[in-house]
This record gives sequence, C-alpha cells and structure tokens, in this order.
Amino acid sequence: MRTHMPAWPARRTIVLAGVLNLAFGALGAMGALITWSLIKAGVPGWLSWLACVVFTAAVTLGYGIVFGPALARRDPLVKAVATIGLTLILYGLADLLWTTSGGQARSITFPTDNSGFMVGQVQVNWTQVIALAAGVVITVATGAFLRYTKLGTVMRAMANDRDITATLGVPVRKVEAAAWLGCGVLAGLAGLLLADLVALDATTLTFLVISSLAAVLIARLRSITVTFIAAIVIGVLHDLLTPITSLTNYRDMTPFVLAAVALLVLSRHQVMSQSREEA
Repeated sequence: MRTHMPAWPARRTIVLAGVLNLAFGALGAMGALITWSLIKAGVPGWLSWLACVVFTAAVTLGYGIVFGPALARRDPLVKAVATIGLTLILYGLADLLWTTSGGQARSITFPTDNSGFMVGQVQVNWTQVIALAAGVVITVATGAFLRYTKLGTVMRAMANDRDITATLGVPVRKVEAAAWLGCGVLAGLAGLLLADLVALDATTLTFLVISSLAAVLIARLRSITVTFIAAIVIGVLHDLLTPITSLTNYRDMTPFVLAAVALLVLSRHQVMSQSREEA
C-alpha cells in the first residue's frame, strides 16, 4: 500500500507495507464467498459479514508476517509482483470450493438494498450511498492517521528510510504488521460491498483490482486523495460510455486509456519543469 502526504518533505512516496497488494481483490472475493456460504447455512447476517473481515485480515496479516520481512529489501519489481502468487492460490481455492460449472447464482444483499431515492431518472439505493461514503471516510481517515497519529508518523519515517527508523528503536515489523492488518480489513469490507454492488463472482472480484490500478497510476502512487478522485472519474466515464452503442464494447478500456493519457501529460509536464530549472 502506498500513499503520500502533501506536507512530507521532498514529496516522497510513502510505502506502508512496502508491497503492492495485488491479492486485494482475491481476498475480498473469497471472504465474500465465505459470507455467502455462512448465510446459506443459517448463520446470522452480521456474524457472516464479520467472518469475511476476520478471514481477510487474518490471511493478509499472516502473509505480511511470513513474507513481509523477506520482501522489505527486494527490488521494486519483486515487490510489485510478490502477491500474485497469493492471488492465484486464493483464486484457485475459490474456484475449487465454489465452482461455477453448475451455473449457481450467488449474491449477498444488505437491508439497505431495498430503499433509496431517485436522482433524475436513476434509482439510488442506500448501499450505494454507503459505499461512496465509505470511500470518502477511508480517504480522509487515512490521511489524518498518517499525519496526526504516532503510528502514522512512524510509517512515514519508514517510507523515508527503513534502516534509520529501525536504528531509532522503532519496531518496524510491528508497524509493517499493522499496515498489513489494515489492508486486510479493508479488503474484507470492499469484498462485501462489491459482492452486492457488482457481482459475487470470484473472477470479477479478483481481477477488478487490475482496473483499480489505473487510478493508482494516475496518482503516481503518491496521493490517496487523487487516487480516490481518479477512481470516481474513471467509474463515471465508464458508465457514460454504456449508452453509446459504438463505444460500449470498448468501455472496459477506459481506466487504462485515462491512465496512459495522465502519465503522458504528467511526464511531459515534469520534463518541461526540469528544462526550466536547468535553464
């Protein structure tokens, strides 16, 4: 997980766990499937939802404790693909335990699905409102956490120099474990919401994270706020293309086209700024 605080000197990229968690979607998918199975077995809804979050948090924390220290000093490319193995394992288990060969329809619903309001000619339910509000709250809370809390300050220090931070007596492994745990909790919450809003399908939820990376690229792995805004813009443009018959088949390219354009524009701006400084 990466983020950036505007007040941080030299505009450095903050690395919380040091590893890009590409297993985020697979964790949420398997947690949601566990929730679906528990609800089907008669377990109360709230307890089934909690089981999803506990599962994703435990798996993510376990992975971080076992593999996090070994990955801490590896090359950026190794860190970027480190969780692909976990993704494939979880995806394989989900397909094995909840096979789709029989065409069984699965879904998770919340009480808030049944009520809402109209925005023009569009029906909006309260689950969708909660999902949007959760994104805003998580964005603001994460920024405040990194800026104003002791643990957040330590994470920022580790981003600047992990070794120096360790020599100051900071328990870097505990800090990394906290980052992994937080990521796991968010994966569970996202899995539950997306299973309701998008689809309870292991393939869809697992690889949804690929499209999400476009927003991260637009933000250049530096700003949570820019990432959130970019994700909203991508989603809106994606849906606006749906009614246009000639472009409907290409709408899934929206995240990557926008990311490519943003990177080209930002790179050009950076080159021009450097040229002015050198002049």
